[in-house]
Amino acid sequence: MSGSVLYDVPGPRAIARNRILGVVSVLVVAAIIGFFVWRLAATGQFSAQKWSAFTYTNVWLNIGQAALRTLAAFAAAGVGALLLGFVLALGRLSDHAWVRVPFTAVIELLRAVPVLIFMFLLYYGFPVIGLRMEPYWAVVIALIAYNGSVLAEVIRAGVESLPRGQREAGYAIGLRKAGVMRLVLLPQAIRAMLPVIIAQLVVTLKDTALGFIITYPELLFYAKYLGSQSSIGSPIVPATIVTGVIYIALCLALSGVAILAERKLRSSPRTIRVAGAEPPSQVGTDTELIAAQRGLGKYDGTSW
Repeated sequence: MSGSVLYDVPGPRAIARNRILGVVSVLVVAAIIGFFVWRLAATGQFSAQKWSAFTYTNVWLNIGQAALRTLAAFAAAGVGALLLGFVLALGRLSDHAWVRVPFTAVIELLRAVPVLIFMFLLYYGFPVIGLRMEPYWAVVIALIAYNGSVLAEVIRAGVESLPRGQREAGYAIGLRKAGVMRLVLLPQAIRAMLPVIIAQLVVTLKDTALGFIITYPELLFYAKYLGSQSSIGSPIVPATIVTGVIYIALCLALSGVAILAERKLRSSPRTIRVAGAEPPSQVGTDTELIAAQRGLGKYDGTSW
């Protein structure tokens, strides 16, 4: 037997059944999409009046400015969440209970509170105690708090999933705990958890849309404003479609950057190699050198 499988290979009946289920699923999805497209057409959402707003240059300029505000909030929140995630993860991985327990409590608290409640608390709650916060900072801080706690658990899981021998090997060559974490464990954990980290950053990008509730003028806020203009036919559906396409494009661009980063990490010469992967000639040379130092003579391939 050349290999093993996790389940039995499907027979002719199972293959036919799977094909039928696949065709039925595609038809059902196509029917649902077709129904929504038909309803949009029947209610005049594809009429020229509804889409006339997008023939104006100022509309596209405002959309571009709203997209830049979305990216500005995401950039600050993404960097802040990564930094906070590393700090919280290192604190939770501490061997000292007086450090580990408070960090664990902070992580669980931040993960349990929804992002929107964070934004409401920062924007509407702080003025009650005499502190006023701009919508931008309320959005950024709320996203940092939530996504940073999630990333902390991702990084912690990545470090703890590594073989124990990695840590012991670092100690064996004289590294302290900080050096083992920085030089041995974290690079491998980040490489392994990179897809999950990027997925969480995509969530961060999409969650910036919650800022429209606290009047942060990002993409969704402008789409809602544009859709409420009765002078151009209240194009709420077209504005939502255009905004959705922009969000999809931004998420795809971020995913593309993640794929390039992952390929670069895999091809990097600093990637940790498996033991025993050295060329045979080099191994033989090292072996002979050790034997000469020990006075064993020359190794002919079978004996000394």
